Amino acid sequence: MHNSNRLVLDKPQTADFGRFYEIHSAPKTNLFNPGGPMNMEKAKEVFNEWLTHWNEYNFGAWAIKLKGTETIAGFGGLSYRMYGDELKLNLGYRFDAACWGQGYATELAKYTIGYGFSELQKDKIFAIVRPKHAVSIKVLEKCGMQLSGKLNDVPGEEESLVYIIEK
Repeated sequence: MHNSNRLVLDKPQTADFGRFYEIHSAPKTNLFNPGGPMNMEKAKEVFNEWLTHWNEYNFGAWAIKLKGTETIAGFGGLSYRMYGDELKLNLGYRFDAACWGQGYATELAKYTIGYGFSELQKDKIFAIVRPKHAVSIKVLEKCGMQLSGKLNDVPGEEESLVYIIEK
């Protein structure tokens, strides 16, 4: 378990799946996701991939709670992800819409970058963001990440922006 100023970060458990599905299937949290909200089948697949990632690497996306609460506010952290045909260490997050606009994504991203560099001893962290997702772009830039290129990862859609930060 890890703690930032306002967040408690913990390895997701099977019991967290309901909240994972609730957040990832909500239309509002998927405004910039070309795939749209997750259906139950896709959510189970992704959640199981996350648990497998934790078992293989001993890190991954955390279940995020606000300090003093038991409700999961979102999920996020570091995990290996394919960028085209390259495996890269990816920073990702998704918060319940009720938690937006309070700086939680920036707090998580800053903490996660520090964790990746200090505890995991990684030297590069990447993030993918949709070009119209101005809020997430601002979060990445506030954390010191810089635009490094584009990735054609969604057929028929505008290319995603790829951000990087180096130790």
